[in-house]
Amino acid sequence: MTVTTSEALRTEASRRVPPPPAGGPEPGSPSAPGATTTAERDVTQDATQDVTRDASSDVSRDADALPGAGTATADARADLTRLLFAGPDPDRTHGTWRRLLGGPAFTYRPGLAPAERAALSYERLRLLNDVLTAEDPAAPARFAADPHRLAALHEWIGPVDGGLTTLASIHYNLFLGSLVDHDLAHDHDLSPFTAMRRVGTFLCTELEHGNDVAAMETVAVLDRERGGFDLHTPTPGAAKFMPNTSLTGGPKTAVVAARLLVDGEDQGIFLFLTPLSDEHGHLPGIRVRRLPNRTGTPVDHCLTSFTHVRLPHEALLQGEHGRLTPEGSLTSVLGNRRKRFLRSIGRVTMGKLCMSAGTLGMARAALTIAVRHAHSRRISGPRAGERLPVAAHRSHHGRLLDALATAYAMTFLHREVVDRFAGLGDGEGDWAAGAAGAGREDRADGTGRGDREDRGDREEIERLAAVAKGWITWQARDIAIECRERCGAQGLFPANGISDLPANIEGGITAEGDNLVIWVKAASEMVFGHTVPLPPARTAPGDVDDPAFLRDLLTHAESLWQKRARTALREGPSGDPTGRWNATSTPALEMVEAHACRTAADAFLTAADRATDPTARALLRALCRVFLLRRLREHTGDLLAEGLLTPDQVRALPRALDTATAEAAPHLPTLAEAFDLPPDLLATIPLASDAGITRTLEQP
Repeated sequence: MTVTTSEALRTEASRRVPPPPAGGPEPGSPSAPGATTTAERDVTQDATQDVTRDASSDVSRDADALPGAGTATADARADLTRLLFAGPDPDRTHGTWRRLLGGPAFTYRPGLAPAERAALSYERLRLLNDVLTAEDPAAPARFAADPHRLAALHEWIGPVDGGLTTLASIHYNLFLGSLVDHDLAHDHDLSPFTAMRRVGTFLCTELEHGNDVAAMETVAVLDRERGGFDLHTPTPGAAKFMPNTSLTGGPKTAVVAARLLVDGEDQGIFLFLTPLSDEHGHLPGIRVRRLPNRTGTPVDHCLTSFTHVRLPHEALLQGEHGRLTPEGSLTSVLGNRRKRFLRSIGRVTMGKLCMSAGTLGMARAALTIAVRHAHSRRISGPRAGERLPVAAHRSHHGRLLDALATAYAMTFLHREVVDRFAGLGDGEGDWAAGAAGAGREDRADGTGRGDREDRGDREEIERLAAVAKGWITWQARDIAIECRERCGAQGLFPANGISDLPANIEGGITAEGDNLVIWVKAASEMVFGHTVPLPPARTAPGDVDDPAFLRDLLTHAESLWQKRARTALREGPSGDPTGRWNATSTPALEMVEAHACRTAADAFLTAADRATDPTARALLRALCRVFLLRRLREHTGDLLAEGLLTPDQVRALPRALDTATAEAAPHLPTLAEAFDLPPDLLATIPLASDAGITRTLEQP
């Protein structure tokens, strides 16, 4: 079987993305029932920061608002979708990509060899670019500067092509985004990259150094005699690992991270625009060796090194963080090499959001398929001749509901982090500098207060993006594995849309900073550099059916682990920094885990308060209770010991979880359908369309 040709794929773009189909609003569309204006959403957000609620009245209203099985209204489903995909211009942000996925270009193609699958991902990348350039030839550059739309793309393409998700993140965010964020965008023609006559890639990580970027060896030496730079890989261990630099996909250009050496002095790590190949092959001095196929969707990962490659002076990506005159004089608003480097690779933070988004989309797709299968797969019931869906059993629907609750929490957390990240700048890409903690040192009035006042927020948001990336990608893997198992043997066939997802998610766990590494960094900062927002003391015992009370308990758990980490650090072995951190890291990482869950719960409760449909609000609160009760189970001993829970409350927690599960379980289909995967896409997946893998035997 041959790969679909470029011409055939490009016909998809020539269709022009159609308007939203009649009969239902697009994700978060203003036409959705109960939609609010931006001003109304802002007021609501301000008003709901305090999550304290009247437990008895809320729980009573929730129970009254939930209808019986299968009777949730279309308005409830639409309201859930609106909340899940809330944000600026949701139809443009999400709807464009959702509609595109319904076309045949993104249908699963069986029988392709790994090299063919990699080539197909590049063809699909060009299809995405055609959609953007149909808006405006310069649209891809603006797209790279739009955090909401860039992250949303990854949510929708993640479930259908993990390789495409990787390529899109590299070309649009790491490569094109780096150009947009530096002076080069103002001085050079970007059309070869926005028209994708050349595919962009990003070369930072080195073979022997991994996350230890401080040890990077690749150098770009200023050549005073001839001008420009000499880009060189000095040792085998300094080869760039593992960018997509093969000839697959056409001519390529890279942004390469290298140490800038001026007269032998190390000025820090900067980025250099470096052509790698043309239509005839790789350029002189560039050695590319293709790596073996990795786990997950194939991508043309390679080992790349340079042998005295000459680059012109304009190859250096410059900005306020560093400008080098042809004579070799470096000026910078930043005081040290580390800050200059962080500014250079500021796109990595956006990359964390892209990886979170891609795996989030995979988790939601897995749940949609598994829930549909759970209601179409029938087994023998307790009475003679009775046939029941497997979803009738708590052992089955309880696990799916737990995963659904987590997926909703992941989605709402992701929305909040992207909103906060986008708010760092003015919409013109300044958020990249903000995320790197590197802005102007002085305000226009000369006081210097502007940057100092903003730096704390910038650091907090970058840390939150790292924490969310770790938590979301880890949870996505757990959800995909659970959904695969709940589909039994049918879930093992790639055509059923689930079996490839756990392996694809593994790539997101490692990309843009290995999860454990970025959590360890966050933990080290949060031991003393983070204030846990403890709730006011309660004058009466809390209600274990009240999500606000449960959220407060999770906040106390976060605080308890922070106190343990602080104690461990203070009491660790003197004169042994590694030993002290070893004693601290376990409670510090527990603190980060609790922080991620508590922040997700806050976003969840805020979304529930924004629901305009009573059934949607009740469903979200029941689902949030499931989420919180599951997360609190491992902390009950500590909370009991601290007097924050009574023995009777601890005994009541399992019943509270069972009650919340029973309330939400009849509405599993509504909760999953609110993820709004395109019907045309679901129709191509046997398990998602009331069929089995044998259906594929009937296809030509």
